[in-house]
Amino acid sequence: MGRKENDRRKFLEKIALGSTALAAIPVLGAFRSSGSSEKNRDMEAIKKIRALGFQWQTQDPFLFCVHHEDDFPEGNAEMGPQASLEGRQIGSDFHIKDGWRMYHGERVPGFPGHPHRGFETLTVVRKGMVDHADSAGGAGRYGNGDLQWMTAGKGLMHSEMFPLLKQGERNPLELFQIWLNLPAKSKMAEPDYKMFWNEEIPHFYHKEGVYIEVMAGELFGKKAPVPPKESWAFDRNNHVGVYVIRMDGNTEFTLPATEEGVNRTLFFYDGKNLRIADKEIPEYHAVDVEPTKDLQIESGENGARILVLQGRPINEPVVQHGPFVMNSRQEIQEAFMEYQRTQFGGWPWSRYDQVHDRKSGRFARYSDGTEEIKG
Repeated sequence: MGRKENDRRKFLEKIALGSTALAAIPVLGAFRSSGSSEKNRDMEAIKKIRALGFQWQTQDPFLFCVHHEDDFPEGNAEMGPQASLEGRQIGSDFHIKDGWRMYHGERVPGFPGHPHRGFETLTVVRKGMVDHADSAGGAGRYGNGDLQWMTAGKGLMHSEMFPLLKQGERNPLELFQIWLNLPAKSKMAEPDYKMFWNEEIPHFYHKEGVYIEVMAGELFGKKAPVPPKESWAFDRNNHVGVYVIRMDGNTEFTLPATEEGVNRTLFFYDGKNLRIADKEIPEYHAVDVEPTKDLQIESGENGARILVLQGRPINEPVVQHGPFVMNSRQEIQEAFMEYQRTQFGGWPWSRYDQVHDRKSGRFARYSDGTEEIKG
């Protein structure tokens, strides 16, 4: 059995266990209510506060978010870590050891070829680079402020590897991966992806000490690039927004209200002290807020970093298992059977942990053959 076929079988086994995505996910019959750690707060502005784990619980239309932060060592000739892998569960290494993880990678950290159906991934890379390859022939390298918006639709295999490009110094990586659901009418859309390059994304000082990036949607009159047409975010009446806010120490500003009926959550992921609507928010906590209220936000002396996710809920049944998100269990079973039969078009690359040439800069190659080169 060749290495590629052996890799394919191993990934089929992982899919059966629901473990090939950026985080393993249980089957969901619908969006669940929050866990017992949530606390009821001032209903005038704050609905709930909850602690964050590895996988961040989100509200409809989002499925979840994961914040990856790894201090990778210098790279070797294969763009893997120039370090011993002893003591790691190679192929499923999610435990931080020496400040970093291999995830499902065996040579290079990351997530080798795995399938998705029925939703979108928004991968926001804060530091470092990600190498993309997919079953439709798409490929790319992006990072340092770029966002990849991938619509899995009716089915796509892709890999997300974290090449350690620097050989003489460390390779820090930080990214958010956000799963955005697709409505039933779009779940079988043609798969594709778009790049929102850092140069195209609005980032600005709203006021002294408050720096904002509008990754999706609109804020303070600044509009992000247009999402894919099949996305729930394409219709601006759905008010889907992804904002990254950096506040210097002892700074305050007001996040303006959005439309009634929109779900809005603030994720306080870095900093020591934060006040929202005169409530103390513990570090590494999420806050579900009333969308029709302006929010007064105050940082402590160490500053704060906040991710905001908002959108009008889709309000449809959600059944989710591993990399498939549909509206019924029957549709999940159909997704498994089709993937086992077709591999969603097969894998056109020589390896499932596909990485590109070390000398390549940022680029995107799409399934229609067009390319963008950013260098």
